[in-house]
Amino acid sequence: MSPHEFRARLMGVLVRCTVKLVNAGTKMQTLQAGLFADETKDGLEHFEPYGFTSRPKAGAEGIAGFFGGDRSHGVVLVVADRRYRLQGLEEGDVAIYTDEGAKIVLTRGRVVSVECDEYRVVTKHYNVTADAYDVTAQAASIDADTASSTCAIKAPDVVLDDISMVSHYHVEHDGPQTGGPKA
Repeated sequence: MSPHEFRARLMGVLVRCTVKLVNAGTKMQTLQAGLFADETKDGLEHFEPYGFTSRPKAGAEGIAGFFGGDRSHGVVLVVADRRYRLQGLEEGDVAIYTDEGAKIVLTRGRVVSVECDEYRVVTKHYNVTADAYDVTAQAASIDADTASSTCAIKAPDVVLDDISMVSHYHVEHDGPQTGGPKA
């Protein structure tokens, strides 16, 4: 192999690419990518770190690798999308994000911030241990067969079957009408 041929083959080992199509239904996700202005490659395997996967959008950019410069079987080593990448993270911060703005950010001070429109957890047992636990919501509900507390619960009112306990009065047996609850 001449030095010119060697250099040409070496130059083609790693190539920038642009994602055109994604097949996420295979065991190893495959991509169709544009390499140079006029070169499109189908079936490029998209190697991802164990335990992490994503389905890139068309237009995302990547690095395609071709062993020995052989274009017959390439792989995509990494895909990034500058259109949606979170900016301004502090040194050491880590984030997972989508093009719609949902994100999980692990920040300085051991803080985990989650931002989304709906947060779902499906599990057999959910356990939270905290020094304090605050919930701020327009509405909250618990749908359970039983509920219990090991502490006193403070509330401005308790409503049972649409009856407020704060303003509830009734006739006690055959006697006079009761007063409201006493503190």
